[in-house]
Amino acid sequence: MRQIAASAACSLALIGATGAHPAAAQTPVRIVALGDSLTAGYGLPDKDGFVARLQAALAAAGAAVEIANGGVSGDTAADGLARLDWSVPQDTDAVILEFGANDMLRGIKPEITRNALDAMLQRLADRHIAGLLCGMRAAPNLGSPYGQAFESIYPELAAKYGVLLYPFLLDGVAADLALTQHDGMHPNAAGVGVIVERILPKVQELIARARSRHPS
Repeated sequence: MRQIAASAACSLALIGATGAHPAAAQTPVRIVALGDSLTAGYGLPDKDGFVARLQAALAAAGAAVEIANGGVSGDTAADGLARLDWSVPQDTDAVILEFGANDMLRGIKPEITRNALDAMLQRLADRHIAGLLCGMRAAPNLGSPYGQAFESIYPELAAKYGVLLYPFLLDGVAADLALTQHDGMHPNAAGVGVIVERILPKVQELIARARSRHPS
């Protein structure tokens, strides 16, 4: 027992000498996932929703984060803009921004969606909050001109504001009936798992950016 205690003491001394700290000692990065039903976890138990599954995946990867669910089912980009200031508290380090699906489904003019997302990204930039913009694709029945105008919003705004871009939130899930709910649009629990697995590297990059701006 004395040998074990001595070894433990030496290990603690080494940590103190090198200035190393376990990952858990870091101040958690505070993230708000701001979006519509895809963020909110529509049709799923809380534990199976996007935010809960992403939080769990990040914790398993050793990341110290706290993610607030700012998803509201049915919200358009304009709705998100209207509530951004109170949905993103002052101590927020990063935002995952996910809007556009409802705009597209309602046939809202792409310039309206673009203007709302542009305004949101500008406000986040003014507050020095790191951002990850999640893109959306247009349904084919809306026509090629609409689709091109809508889908170009995301890469162009990401470039304009220097935020991270995840091109299509439903990548690997859209149109796969095994991964969607009965409506054929919202992901089921398995679909959320695919989304989280694919977006995880981008969220880890977002966390790194947030930490570089606010070192703990």
